[in-house]
Amino acid sequence: MSKALSPRLLAQAPHRLMFFIGAGNLLLAMAWWAMWLADARWQLFGLRQPTAYAGWLHAFVMQYQMLPSFIFGFLLTVFPRWMGLPDLKRWRYAPVGLGLFGGQVATLLGAFGWQAGIVVGTLMTTAGWLAGVVHLLPMLWRERGTTWHARSCMAALLLGLLGLLLWFGFLVVENPLFAFASIKLGTFGLLLPVYLTVAHRMFPFFAGNVVPGYTPWRPLWLLAAAWPLLLLHLLLELFHVYAWLWLVDLPLFALALLMNWKWWPRDRMPGLLATLFIGLAWLPLTFALYAGQSLAYAMTGIYWLGRAPAHALFVGFFGSVLVAMVTRVTQGHSGQALYMPRAAWWAFIAVQVLSIVRIAAEVAPDPMAWMAFAAAGWLLAFAPWVLRIGRIYLAPRADGKPG
Repeated sequence: MSKALSPRLLAQAPHRLMFFIGAGNLLLAMAWWAMWLADARWQLFGLRQPTAYAGWLHAFVMQYQMLPSFIFGFLLTVFPRWMGLPDLKRWRYAPVGLGLFGGQVATLLGAFGWQAGIVVGTLMTTAGWLAGVVHLLPMLWRERGTTWHARSCMAALLLGLLGLLLWFGFLVVENPLFAFASIKLGTFGLLLPVYLTVAHRMFPFFAGNVVPGYTPWRPLWLLAAAWPLLLLHLLLELFHVYAWLWLVDLPLFALALLMNWKWWPRDRMPGLLATLFIGLAWLPLTFALYAGQSLAYAMTGIYWLGRAPAHALFVGFFGSVLVAMVTRVTQGHSGQALYMPRAAWWAFIAVQVLSIVRIAAEVAPDPMAWMAFAAAGWLLAFAPWVLRIGRIYLAPRADGKPG
């Protein structure tokens, strides 16, 4: 390793530490899941079914440990800037990273056989989550004005905390309804609200900075409309009312389509910006699939497409926007030019392909094999990107500035 690279630099800014942890969590999480799927299909490794069913554990790790590592890295950085407050000191954000990284490592060790690992991992994750909330929440009443984007993200983090407690309850009393509620809450109470809130604030802003003549369109009624629709979708799923989900998902489809239409620049845009809007295009497709699945279930009683709509959301929307946003923040906050590096293009394009593969796996003749191929593809897609951004977090800023 070059003398210029140092692990000590990770503590200089929240995004450095949390994105570095998120990158590691991403590869670790998908390595285990790829091994599990390959073993389930071809019996390659002799893995045992973990205490928590492997599919549920995969959903928990991705929703409460891997993606939140990046989410907290972003929010711990931008909350003070959105509200005109001083940046957080390292002792405030370091415990968040330790909790989420240590929590995922312990959880995955539990998946491989350490009996107490999943419980220990949940407790560590919850502790890190609480540390983040404790330091972000007071900012809401310390600011002079009202930053609705911060309040929206905080509401999602608090719902995520509830999801963590439900998962812990599942581990203690072994009631599968607790696990089901935790997973659904992670999707529609935590991740989607955070992604939509950040997109609402940042996507038009980014476009306005680089596209000539672009007029940012960010009415707050968009968030005000999205929140109750997402919570209603969550409620219907919790009570297994799948035949009526289309009543909520069609308005969500229309809302997502409107966002794409109003936000998408009509002029040429650089790749770093284009990837954000291509990622956003997965959102109306997601709700079209959810609505179509619901209508088909209402008419036939058959749950067509299985987890395809969910993976259009997880892989297509969450995965694409993750690559685009993390690349942008990493480039900007490391003092480098705002462009899309080759490793980022590789990851982004691969995610588009893998999204289609994972969706098609639900109707393929050998679905488990295609799921395993898609999971292994994640490792190939993200490894070069992770190595590149990881090195940046270990190096001084290119412009010599602190942070």
